[in-house]
Amino acid sequence: MNKTAVVVLAAGKGARMKSEKAKVLHEIGGKPLLSYVIKASKELGTDKTIVVVGHQSETVKEAFPGKDVVFVEQKEQLGTGHAVMQAENALRGFKGNILILSGDVPLITADTLKGLMGLHVKSRATITVLTAEPEKPYGYGRIIKDAKGDIKKIVEEKDATAAEKKVREINAGIYCVASEFLFKAMRGIKPKNAQKEYYLTDIVGMAVKEKKKAATHKTADFKEVMGINSRLELAEAELIQRTRILNEMMKNGVTIIDPACTYIAQSVKISADTIVFPGSMISGETVIGKGTVIGPGCIISDAKIGDGVNIKAYSVIDKSEIEDGAFIGPMAHVRPESVIKKGAHIGNFVEVKKSKIGEGSKANHLSYIGDATIGKGVNIGAGTITCNYDGVKKHRTVIEDNVFVGSDTQLVAPVRIGEGSLIGAGTTVTEDVPEGSLVLSRVRQLTKEGLAKKYLRRKG
Repeated sequence: MNKTAVVVLAAGKGARMKSEKAKVLHEIGGKPLLSYVIKASKELGTDKTIVVVGHQSETVKEAFPGKDVVFVEQKEQLGTGHAVMQAENALRGFKGNILILSGDVPLITADTLKGLMGLHVKSRATITVLTAEPEKPYGYGRIIKDAKGDIKKIVEEKDATAAEKKVREINAGIYCVASEFLFKAMRGIKPKNAQKEYYLTDIVGMAVKEKKKAATHKTADFKEVMGINSRLELAEAELIQRTRILNEMMKNGVTIIDPACTYIAQSVKISADTIVFPGSMISGETVIGKGTVIGPGCIISDAKIGDGVNIKAYSVIDKSEIEDGAFIGPMAHVRPESVIKKGAHIGNFVEVKKSKIGEGSKANHLSYIGDATIGKGVNIGAGTITCNYDGVKKHRTVIEDNVFVGSDTQLVAPVRIGEGSLIGAGTTVTEDVPEGSLVLSRVRQLTKEGLAKKYLRRKG
């Protein structure tokens, strides 16, 4: 079986992006452009992957730790041919086919690459070029063929004649090349063009001149090979990728009420019979179980959500775990390192931070729970807060099972509330509470009958 190495060209700055960030690090579907290209190449089972970096090379490398790729640097941006030359040392001694990809073409699929490589092997070509036919070919290199329909050369837009510019078949910038030919041809490239750059496309003409087999493989969908060079194209690719993600999820049994208004990252996993309402944004390594409902406008990132969970409108969940059958929201905020146990309720305008809420416990209204461990069957009344920060350090609050905490209670940490205790409304708790205790700390009510009428008459 033929060995295949991959070279990904990812050195460009992307001036039209108007950004300090390297072009290949801009994201669609919650992941960098380059990640999609690497993923597609890995799905082919290739033997080696080399990424050619240049602009912000260290930042690009840091974005892909442990991805089983070799990085090489193109210090001067002298064209695509020059970029490929930087991979020669990394591929020294390699014999087989080299698949050359562009790091800013994120919509390419493994199936299309398999088709390209299959044709290359079947036709025993020295070089095979992936092509497409967009409605508007302006800006792309044209595929120039002879009377038999065989490729003769690729001509860049700026170097094309008026007749050549009328050709609609364009170069997608993706190639499969025999290794024994590639680097020998690279050394023969001369920068005799309008850009004064070393064009990789020139090796097609070299192969033809040496009477070696050059072939083309046309993809049916131009959008798949669309390069990302501006924010407009980035947005277009985002829409295409988002549609792919949502379509795949719906095929697998997830209900997406309005795909046009739902944003789910590539990395998210959702089980069947879960319903996602419009306006929701789900990202990171989020995993959602079956039969869960994600209400309108929810923002969920890097969360683990169980089966049968009900997340009501406009709730935010970040880096936390929600167990089976829990209720969240509406308009709740579950901050990082929180665990909401089975059947627990976190309600309207409740904020939970770095806390564990036990099975069946409820905090339904206007409360803040931070750095707390709450047992089973606990009721947290409206307006309750854990005073976890003393201005220097954070402290924990522990509430044991079956405690009732009345409304407008302040729990000044560090403090422990014993099992089965009752905390009266308006109480400030500053000391540990023994099991089964009643705690009251509010001022005794004073009533002066008739005084209000006298006050109102005087005010009038």
